[in-house]
Amino acid sequence: MKVAVTGGGGFLGRRIVEMLREEGTPVVSIARGHYPELEALGVECRRVDITDCDALCAALEGIDAVIHVAAKAGVWGRRSEFMAANVTGTENVLVACDRQGIGRLVHTSSPSVCFDGRDHVQAGNDLPRAKRFLSPYSESKALAEARVLEANSPRLATVVLRPHLIFGPRDPHIIPRLLERAARGRLARIGDGRNEVSLTHVDNAAWAHVCALRALEPGAVCAGQAYFVCNRESVRLWDWIDALLLALERPPVGRRLPLALARGVGALCEAAWTLLPLKGEPPMTRFVALQLARSHSYDLGPLERDLGYEERLDMAAASADLIADLRRREPG
Repeated sequence: MKVAVTGGGGFLGRRIVEMLREEGTPVVSIARGHYPELEALGVECRRVDITDCDALCAALEGIDAVIHVAAKAGVWGRRSEFMAANVTGTENVLVACDRQGIGRLVHTSSPSVCFDGRDHVQAGNDLPRAKRFLSPYSESKALAEARVLEANSPRLATVVLRPHLIFGPRDPHIIPRLLERAARGRLARIGDGRNEVSLTHVDNAAWAHVCALRALEPGAVCAGQAYFVCNRESVRLWDWIDALLLALERPPVGRRLPLALARGVGALCEAAWTLLPLKGEPPMTRFVALQLARSHSYDLGPLERDLGYEERLDMAAASADLIADLRRREPG
């Protein structure tokens, strides 16, 4: 079976590619960039923008299954850009699968498609998608995953995975930004600090995609379903952040901010960055305030039951792996 991974050069995509190659699976990376490190693994790299439907269809010739990871991520940006990359791009993947007769599609989504601003503790697969969104990313991913699930059929089996807050070696997003904000004194504990959150080590997230690919076929129990992906053990978010900072010999988070105040600041920042407009991302948004203060943890049971998934790194090992990687990368 020949597998195409969109976004194969990215944080999660690259780890999926590596795991597939470790098993000897022929892999094609679909991405806009050039990645010699993937070619060194025997990966065929096809440079394509997924918003170009004809080019994507041509690039997926000879493919048996697709793992669609490529997306525009972030908490701020133009809605049109999120819609183009995440909705139109996903629709183009579906068109290409149809034209090329591809029978399996594993789609990477996000738990944020269900985030409605309330606490979700050990939420299961029955948690519905939100009806209103405070982030164009969440909105676009919700629309995209709906398209994928609706496309499930005897001709194309589809499954959606929702990995939550992926971290680990080579992370270019969450942890580096958190550490940068802490170093600048711009990190504050939002809310009461007792919120329970699920995190996902990149190895576990990637392995879930490999398991989904193995389990997926027309009529499979997982076909047409969406699954949360995370480490089995959730954490008290702010305690975990403090432990990470202390392990790196940095001071813990000292400032506190009530959620109501943080949401108000977020609303003002959003208005300023929209109306003026200002460059970069606002220091706070309503979505970020709620994400940092509310509980959002998920039940791993359905993923284990239907996809045969087994956790590769528990939370202690995952955190130790992250700390070791950060120490290697930091001078001194």
